[in-house]
Amino acid sequence: MRVSHVITRLIVGGAQENTIASVLGLRQKPDLQVDLLSGPTAGSEGSLESMVSGVPGLLTLVPALVRPVDPWRDWQAVRQLTRWFREHRPDIVHTHSGKAGVLGRLAAYRAGVPVVVHSIHGPSFGAFQGPVQNAIFRTAERRAGRLTDHFVVVAEAMRDQYLRAGIGTAGQYTRIFSGFDLEPFLQARRDPELATRLGLNDGDFVIGKIARLFELKGHDDLFEAAPELCRRIPNLKILLVGDGPARERLTQIANSGPLRGRVVFAGLVPPSEVGRYVAQMDALVHLSRREGLPRAIPQALAAGKPVVAYDCDGAGEVCLPGQTGFLVAPGDLESLVTRLGMLADAPELREQLGEAGRALVRERFTVRALVDQQYELYQRLWAQRKAR
Repeated sequence: MRVSHVITRLIVGGAQENTIASVLGLRQKPDLQVDLLSGPTAGSEGSLESMVSGVPGLLTLVPALVRPVDPWRDWQAVRQLTRWFREHRPDIVHTHSGKAGVLGRLAAYRAGVPVVVHSIHGPSFGAFQGPVQNAIFRTAERRAGRLTDHFVVVAEAMRDQYLRAGIGTAGQYTRIFSGFDLEPFLQARRDPELATRLGLNDGDFVIGKIARLFELKGHDDLFEAAPELCRRIPNLKILLVGDGPARERLTQIANSGPLRGRVVFAGLVPPSEVGRYVAQMDALVHLSRREGLPRAIPQALAAGKPVVAYDCDGAGEVCLPGQTGFLVAPGDLESLVTRLGMLADAPELREQLGEAGRALVRERFTVRALVDQQYELYQRLWAQRKAR
């Protein structure tokens, strides 16, 4: 059986890491031939292409597949993907991300691919954008949904949102958590040398955030809460892991007012090194307003760190209130400060929440579980196809 995965770009991000872990793991199955097609990757958000470019026959770059809406290049991308599918005749096409999801499914339909699967890593529509954009993306997802045999969601919240929008039926959805290599996080310990390099002292209470420096990721909310956070937690430091187009603007904010000297920009960190940085944190905040199930949350929990997160999309499926962390309503900065202050005052509570988080993640977020569940889904869908 030949399975071809399609993604818009291989920047440093949760959906991309999930997809790479999937294709590398699935290639170990003796009865599968696996391909990965991606648009070009460029910009300040980093690239994961090196993780797959050295694997013979795995990665194919599709030049016209780009993230911005561009009718001419989008039409070219559909043509390029259709031609590739007709030449290589995959049995299953599995698409990821918004742009590749829509164009890839259209191309698979035009090429007569027997089974089409789409992974929803995060929503294409919702309260995070305006009505015109929502109407466009909802319509595109509905039309692409008619060409889709099955949906994989990283959180039940994604299934519920898409069903409410009239996309697919309940039986077409399967939740598969985003697996990752747990060991670097389970074994993570505070590294004095790294702490010194980052400017973190033993007495600091370090709030960490792992996210691209990009709109909707919540950095502005964290900075807006800074004056009260600094009053509530005098020994506060903020460690930001990630990079992106908002870096310069956020740096300017961090270098003024109460945040001066308290914010550390770690920049892009290779996925294999993220655990070392999480080990420097006392708690993780995740304030994104658009996310499927934030990969940073289970990573922090695997390292035994409690989480305070916005109650947005799938965050509540792993940040369990009072068990592994705390949820606050998006934009409720007062509650955000209260919960972080509570964690700063209670090291025993942090340890309790962190240990519960470790147990949860060990059970549900392994790469093996991710790969095996996708493999079983492919087998089931292919059997159903042959039966028809």
